[in-house]
Amino acid sequence: MKYKMLAIDVDDTLIDDQKRISDDTRQALARALAIGVRVTLATGRMHASAKQIAAQLKLNVPLISYQGALIKNLEDGAVLYERHVPIDAVQFLFDYAERRHLHIQAYVDDELYVKEDNEKIQAYSRLSDVPYRIEPDIEKLSRLPMPKVIIIDEPDKLDSLMPELIEQLGEQVHITKSKPNFLEFMHKEGTKGHAVAYLAKHFNCSLDEVIGIGDSWNDKEMLEVAGLGVAMGNAVQPLKEIADYITHTNNEDGVCHVVEKFILSDND
Repeated sequence: MKYKMLAIDVDDTLIDDQKRISDDTRQALARALAIGVRVTLATGRMHASAKQIAAQLKLNVPLISYQGALIKNLEDGAVLYERHVPIDAVQFLFDYAERRHLHIQAYVDDELYVKEDNEKIQAYSRLSDVPYRIEPDIEKLSRLPMPKVIIIDEPDKLDSLMPELIEQLGEQVHITKSKPNFLEFMHKEGTKGHAVAYLAKHFNCSLDEVIGIGDSWNDKEMLEVAGLGVAMGNAVQPLKEIADYITHTNNEDGVCHVVEKFILSDND
């Protein structure tokens, strides 16, 4: 069997635009699991959100969440890999968001915190299917370990802020986007690429035996380290340009197509 591990992004990759996993994809992944392929999720979502998706597929392996800043077992909750945003960077971001009147989110102990209730957090909560907590004095959380910080705003506005934030924080953190309106900050080693490499070693797989599938900017490092880096048909153009293979879109069973073509066909 050429490929022994499969790491799949969730939003706009595994799930379609209606937030569903197709029956064909479920069946293909079940067949891959049955022949011994390690199937995991590699998502920017919280672990609490990722494990809900994993339950639908009956996965029982460690999950990659928070863009790669956390790898955590499903069964016993043991943490295998964890990287936190440097405290100085967190405090800078909270101060920056306060001065610029930006919506910022904090993640502490797998719980989501915001300073005030608004449409941005409500939409994010619906998307990720997780609750959130209101903490008016959110800056007090900046001293606590957190795997990522996210600023949500209009894409053009975030793009205009990125050069300044890269100049200020580029040496301290990894900065990426999971969606055009989500600007995310992690530890330098809190990427999907670092996490996939760690998990492959954990499973005694070489990176050549790994398939990584994604659609957005935050999947870049995963596609770069995987033996087969796959971009969805609906992926952003920069990801397609570095991919080894481009599959169908998330609404056309793109993940199912990859599993059938590169895993199941070798065992028919």
